[in-house]
Amino acid sequence: MSKRLPYSTSAGQVTRSELLAQIIEYLIYLQEACAMYGHLCATEDNHMDKLLAKGWLGMAELFKRMQHTVVEMAKGKLHS
Repeated sequence: MSKRLPYSTSAGQVTRSELLAQIIEYLIYLQEACAMYGHLCATEDNHMDKLLAKGWLGMAELFKRMQHTVVEMAKGKLHS
């Protein structure tokens, strides 16, 4: 079962800026974890692990791009 994440509050209210900062922080953690897992897979000798390593490193790049998109949205610079 997943654990609920605590939200930072200001005077008992969840603020946009605090929540966006938390989202960005979690995306950074995800990016780092995927990259680390990809590097660990790359140390194995079989072909499947080498392929998995590329996939995990690709996921790390996607989380990095997602983080950039969230930052741009927070700045109000993302246009449809």
